[in-house]
This record gives sequence, structure tokens and C-alpha cells, in this order.
Amino acid sequence: MNIRAALSQVNDAAVKQPEGVVYAPIQMEGVLEAGALKEAAPYLRKKDYGEVVLVVDANTWEAAGSALAELLKQEGIAFGVCSLKPNGQGDVIADERTIVQVLLETPQRAKAVLAVGSGTIHDVVRFVCSQTGRDFISVPTAASVDGFTSVGAPIIVDGFKQTVPAIAPVAVFADLLVLAAAPQRLTAAGFADMLGKFTSLADWRFSHEMAEEPFCPLAYELTERALQQCVEAVDEIATGSQRGVEVLMEALLLSGWSMLLVGHSRPASGGEHHLSHHWEMAYIQEGRRQLLHGAKVGVASVMLAKRYREELGGAYPAIFGKLPEAEQLRAWLQQAGGPADPAGIGLTEALIEDAMKEAYKLRDRYTGLKHLVLKG
Repeated sequence: MNIRAALSQVNDAAVKQPEGVVYAPIQMEGVLEAGALKEAAPYLRKKDYGEVVLVVDANTWEAAGSALAELLKQEGIAFGVCSLKPNGQGDVIADERTIVQVLLETPQRAKAVLAVGSGTIHDVVRFVCSQTGRDFISVPTAASVDGFTSVGAPIIVDGFKQTVPAIAPVAVFADLLVLAAAPQRLTAAGFADMLGKFTSLADWRFSHEMAEEPFCPLAYELTERALQQCVEAVDEIATGSQRGVEVLMEALLLSGWSMLLVGHSRPASGGEHHLSHHWEMAYIQEGRRQLLHGAKVGVASVMLAKRYREELGGAYPAIFGKLPEAEQLRAWLQQAGGPADPAGIGLTEALIEDAMKEAYKLRDRYTGLKHLVLKG
């Protein structure tokens, strides 16, 4: 997929259906194809950045960083490597310490920073680039999240997770050979992140109806289309094949562009993300190893879909009554190879109960989750 050409269709649709659109036209280059890593060096040469920095961790260096570094050497492009350090639990997280490491290891002469990795690395790089005026370039190593092309950066500050405005990448080089080689649990997490759109889209429609929050029909339709493409391709996604990860990565990119169109994460993030963030912060405070973002979102979406259908579906059938059955969501998650139940991500009943009552406070958004708490 040529990203500029795909975006041209999105931008054309935004011109025809401008309601709620704030950031069109979206400008982004790059490719999603086998061998996409080889396209990065010529692009950097064309942009004449002078010097760039690759931000990696130990795993993503092996997955793509080393090969990309060799390609840059062959092109004679100057670069540095910032290898992110894990915390005491062995996790690389998007917190103050990691951000400072990237700032310190990015020389002033570097005009662009390449995020070689998945969600956490992208969040750190997009934030650093937004604060320092550098171009941000995306090199995904797994189809594991939908935030590659968005502007929001979920950052943990003093143990509290908050999403701050940052910047989108100027280019994305998503190599199908790299993505297909990623562990299936990462691909399953990306699929789970997409399944979470069932509840996030319902929450968005609900907030528009109940609280008159801004709504963009185009962003809704694009996200819904990306979601359906994933569901239809679950058999291939479950195998981790090149075709499977291609469909999934296209959907993740499209979800990110939908967020760009409206300037926030509303199309792709609802109550299921609030639960996920609440659990993540609790795990940090308890000193536990972190879980994949998508894995948490998938489990949260199963739990919320069940509550929404049972407790809100009767009153709001057009919104919550049409959600898939929890058993269907669970079956899709299991087929893809990811966790589908609270036990699969180590949740206790106490933590679930606390999140159901408190997680809605993380964002000032009206969701079905917030409605359930407020109505008692």
C-alpha cells in the first residue's frame, strides 16, 4: 500500500464530508509492503536530514533496527542509536525517565527521529519530536496498536497515565516481512485493539447523543470499516501470515488516520481504554510487569460489551443493543491467540470492581461506563 495514495482517498472523502473534520488534508508518506525498510534510506536522503536517530529497545533492534542501520550505512546517512532502558520490572515504558533518555541521546544536529518499534517507542518519540521541532518517522515492528499514525501520546507522569497532544509521523515504513515475523501475541494485541472499536464507537455515538460531544461521521465510518475488515480476516490474522498482518496493519493505520481527522482519540478509544489505562497504572504502582496495551483493551471490550448489552441495550438498542455478544468477542480474541478473560491478564476481582467504578474519571468523556456509574 502506498500511504500517500491511500491518504488521498481519505482526504478526498473529508472534503466531501467535512462535518467534524479538523485536520484534513493529512500529509504523510511511506509504504506498507514487503521490503519497506529499504524505502526508508532513500526517503531520508531525499529529505536531506543530515543526521537522524533510531530509537529502539533490545527486541526491536533485533527485529528491524539492526537491518535498518545497515541500510543507512550503505546510503551514507549519518545516524545515532538510542536504545531504551527497561525499568526495574524489565519493561520499557513511556515515562519521564525514558523521555529524558531520548532527549539526552538525540544530538541537536539530528533533524528527524525514527521510532523503530511498537506503541511505547512511538509514544515517546512522537512526544519528544513535538517538543523539539523534529520530524517523527514511524517504523513499526509489529502490528500491535493503532497509534502509529495518531497525534496523541499516552505518557505516564508520576505513575499517572495521561494522553498529551503531540505530532503524527511524516512518514511510515511498515515492512510486511518484519510484521509477519513478530510474535503472534503482538499481532493478537493489534487485533484486540481493533476489536475494542466495537465499544469505543458505541461510546462515541452515545456521548454525541447524551452529552452533545463532537461527532464526525466520516471518522466513524472509516474506523467501522477498518474494524469489519479485521473481523472478516480473522482466520488469516490468526496465522500471522503476511496477508493477515497486511489487513491488520491497514486497519490500524486507518484507525490512526480517523483520529487525525478529528484531532483526538474519540473514534478509537472509549470505556474499554479507560479500563485498560486504569489497570496499567495499578500494575505500575504494584510493581508488576506490564501487559500489552491491546491485550488489556481486548479483555476490557469483552467485559464492557456484556454490561452494555445487558444494562443499556434495552434503553439504547440502536447503540448498545447491536454490539456483538461477549462470547463472540471472546472467541475472536482466542482465535487470534490473545487473552480473552480477566484471568488471562492477571486481574483480580477487586481491581476489576475498582476500575469499573473509577476508570471513567481518567478522561472527561461521556461513555456507557460513566453512565452506568452515575446512574447507580
